[in-house]
Amino acid sequence: MKYLCQVWFDGGVLDAMTKEEKAELDTNSLNYDKELVESGHMIVAQALQSPKSAVTVRVRNGEMSVTDGPFAETKEALGGFILIEAKDLNEAIRIAAGIPLARLGAIEVRPIHSFGKDA
Repeated sequence: MKYLCQVWFDGGVLDAMTKEEKAELDTNSLNYDKELVESGHMIVAQALQSPKSAVTVRVRNGEMSVTDGPFAETKEALGGFILIEAKDLNEAIRIAAGIPLARLGAIEVRPIHSFGKDA
């Protein structure tokens, strides 16, 4: 079954890190990604740019509106995601706990809904 691991963290925590700490986090993250690839759990992983680069799109009554940034002001923002394959939720949680950014923020694990013949 597929699970989306959403990586949420406070960007201020990263901003406060030294170059060495950031480099270590990057190395640990890339190494964990390699482990997931080698174990067959990794489908895709991507980091996102700052929420400041985001736009929010809404369509109401046929009219589109676009606003800068995320809709809600929060400390934690979605910083990236990892789409994984796991046998069940318990395995997905174990995999999510290994994501290095779980020590700085939170990982939301959500099952992917399957439509059609694969459902």
